[in-house]
Amino acid sequence: MSAARGFDFDAASDAAMAGLNTLWAKPKRSHSILLSAGAGILFVAFLSLVLSGRAAVLVLDKPSQHFLYPFTIQNLMHIVFFVGLGDLFVRWRMATRERKFLGLKYLPEDDQTVLLAQDLGPIRKRVAGEFDYEHGFLPSLINIAVLQFQSSSSVEQAAGVMNQQLELMTHRVDLRYGLVRFIAWVVPTLGFIGTVYSLGASLAAAGDPGKVMDLKATAQTLGIGFDCTMIALIESAILVFILHLVQEQEESVLNAAGDYTLRNLINRLYAEE
Repeated sequence: MSAARGFDFDAASDAAMAGLNTLWAKPKRSHSILLSAGAGILFVAFLSLVLSGRAAVLVLDKPSQHFLYPFTIQNLMHIVFFVGLGDLFVRWRMATRERKFLGLKYLPEDDQTVLLAQDLGPIRKRVAGEFDYEHGFLPSLINIAVLQFQSSSSVEQAAGVMNQQLELMTHRVDLRYGLVRFIAWVVPTLGFIGTVYSLGASLAAAGDPGKVMDLKATAQTLGIGFDCTMIALIESAILVFILHLVQEQEESVLNAAGDYTLRNLINRLYAEE
């Protein structure tokens, strides 16, 4: 009877590294949301350990007067903020991946080459499998332009189809930032909710006829509410700033892919009689 085989740590390590490399090269939004939410929870836990006094009250609402810590509005804002950063990370990695396609030299880049119909088969075969509905700007543009020229032998129709595909991709890229825009709106909204809640709690305490009004406690409650709004506005500003940088990068890559296809494919096509 053969001995039982032990756990293969090397194979498990290789599989883990392969998974991390795949996640880095082509991350998925669902995975990013889960990981970034976990990172936000770890961030809150770390700050809970290192911050104290005024800093803890400002950033975490710790100790909280109205909520059971760590379930405070500030901590919820931090987690949502990290989810937004995770989604922007996915878009940045996708833009970096799309830019690499421009250096693969799918098309001739000299000043003399002219492409005939029989030259396009190898080009289309090379870009096949390099794109899908969501990714692969340059391979997708090359594929659809080549396919249209092969079926119609018309340079004008190939250029028109490529322009239509480019417009659809531009609209698709803009839609991908809908979640981050929503998060950039939700974060300050949560901050305003925290402020309104604190104002309501202060007014309720001041209007209670059975209690003596404590000005110090009321001012502290109001201060926590305004701290919540300040942190929310800072995080929202960071998200919007990074959003504009990443979206500009992705849109510039898409424009570069369209320009590359136009110069090196459409302008070289020659329809034989």
